[in-house]
Parts: sequence; C-alpha cells; structure tokens
Amino acid sequence: MREALFIKKNKGRWQEMQANPSQYPDEMAKEFIQLVEDLGFAKTFYPRSSITQYLNTEASKRYIGLYENQKADTKQLFAFFKYRLPLIIRKHHAVLFICFCLFLLFVAIGFFSANKDETFIRQVLGNGYVDMTEQHIAEGHPFKVYGYGNEVLSFFFLFLNNIKVSLIEFAGGILLGIPTIKGLMVNAIMVGAFECFFFRHGMGVSSLLTIMIHGTLELSTFVVAATSGLVMAKSWLFPGTIKRLDALKQGAKEGVIIALANFPMLLMAAFFEGFVTRHTGIPLFLKLVIIGTSLAFVVFYFIVYPIRLQKQLNLSRKD
Repeated sequence: MREALFIKKNKGRWQEMQANPSQYPDEMAKEFIQLVEDLGFAKTFYPRSSITQYLNTEASKRYIGLYENQKADTKQLFAFFKYRLPLIIRKHHAVLFICFCLFLLFVAIGFFSANKDETFIRQVLGNGYVDMTEQHIAEGHPFKVYGYGNEVLSFFFLFLNNIKVSLIEFAGGILLGIPTIKGLMVNAIMVGAFECFFFRHGMGVSSLLTIMIHGTLELSTFVVAATSGLVMAKSWLFPGTIKRLDALKQGAKEGVIIALANFPMLLMAAFFEGFVTRHTGIPLFLKLVIIGTSLAFVVFYFIVYPIRLQKQLNLSRKD
C-alpha cells in the first residue's frame, strides 16, 4: 500500500483519537493496540516517514496513560486498606468486641458441653468424623484428615467455602442479625467441641499447635464476618437521627467494607490449611512463627492500628 493511501485510509481515525483521547482504561487499551498495529505497518513500509514518528508518539501517549491508570488503581487499593477500612473498623470497635466475646462464650459452651456429655461431640461433629479421627489417633496420625486430597484443589475448595460462610454471615444482618449470631454460635460451638475431643485424648496442645496454623486467621474471619453482619443489623435497628432506610444503606455499605477485610485473611488461611497444616511433622519453631505472626497481624490491623490512625486523624484536625 502506498503511503498516501495508508494515511488517507486512517487519517480520520487518528485525528479523532488525537482530538478526543479516551479516559477509560479499556478504550485506551483498544486505542493503544490499534496504534501499535498501525505503527508496526508504518515501520515496515515507511521507516523514515514522519507518519511513523507521529504514530510512535501517539502510541506512547496511550501507553503512559495506561501505566498511570494502573498506578492510580494500585494507589486506591492501597489507600483503602491503609486508611478507609481501618477507620471503619475503628468506628465499629464496640461491635467487633461484642462479636469476639460472643465467639469465646460459644467456644466455652461447646467445650464444656462436650466435656459433660460424650454424645454432644458426635451430635456436633457427626459420627463419621469422630469415628474416622479416633481411627487416625489409634494409627498414630491424629491429624491425617488434613492430608487428604490434592493441595491445590483443597486450597481452592477451602477458600471458596469460607468466602461463602462469610458472605452468609454478612447477609444475615438484614434479618436483624439473627442468622449472623446463629452462624457464629454454630461455628464456635464446633470449635469448642473439636478441641474438647482432642483434650480428652491427651492431645489438646498438639491439636492447637497444628490447627491454629490456619485457624488463627480462619477463626478471626468468623468474628470479622459476624461484625459485618451486625453492623448492618445495628443500622437497621438503631437508625439514630436519620431515616431508617438511609441508615440501612450506610450500615450495609460499611458492613461490606468490613467483610472485604476477610478476603486476604481467608486466602492466607486456605493457603496454610491446604499447603502447610497437612505437614504435621514441621518443626515446632515454624509452627509458632506462623501462629505468632498471624496473631500479631490480627491484633495490630484490627485493634492497634485503627486506634492509632484515629488518634493521628484527630490530632491533624486539631492542628
């Protein structure tokens, strides 16, 4: 194709792109691809032409625009987890504390109920699971259940299942939080009965050191998920001075934001359970490092950091 014909054929499109460059990443990427294709053609057949330089300049502009958009998206995500989420958590620290206390209460109920009544463990965990675990204990591999299945498939299954549980807990807030509290209660009682079962067999400490590799984060997500649901329920039940519907919208929005805090923790908990917990022979030091690091993160991000950030914000407002 002659250069004049090539220019005549595409001139209108190039002028439109130059006059009205897209501000949306998807459209900008489409323009970039088209310009790169034109540039490749021009470089092949008209390497020394001014049109080649023109197309190179326009393609570079789109590339820089795409790069800046990516940086902006990354900054927004970083700002969300650094500022917005912690401040909303701080706003609802009282609800978080109540959910934590309820969780401990239900765990204690599960533990002591199982300790008083042997049949309670089977009612909560199921006969099949109890019989299987007793067989594993007799074989000398009490935590063999964590070694079943493919590691990658286990990781995805656990992650998706825990997300489902968290979303159900959040959604329960629209029904006055009753399903949310019920879900927290069921999960916590199962944890208490589970630990009682191993303490009865003289393996309580071993079970904690094994299960809390992933459980430190996973159990924390139970409390955070319940908090997200009760924040929505609280806004519905106690709207304050604003309209109930407006309060519900605000509570639902803040509940969703709190629920989003669970996703990174659920991802890591599923990773630990799918890839690490199954290796019960790992050194004690490594177990303590994983558990300690997970616990430190939860305490810092959900308690210490929000309080510190709120204090800094208050001081900056005074200044």
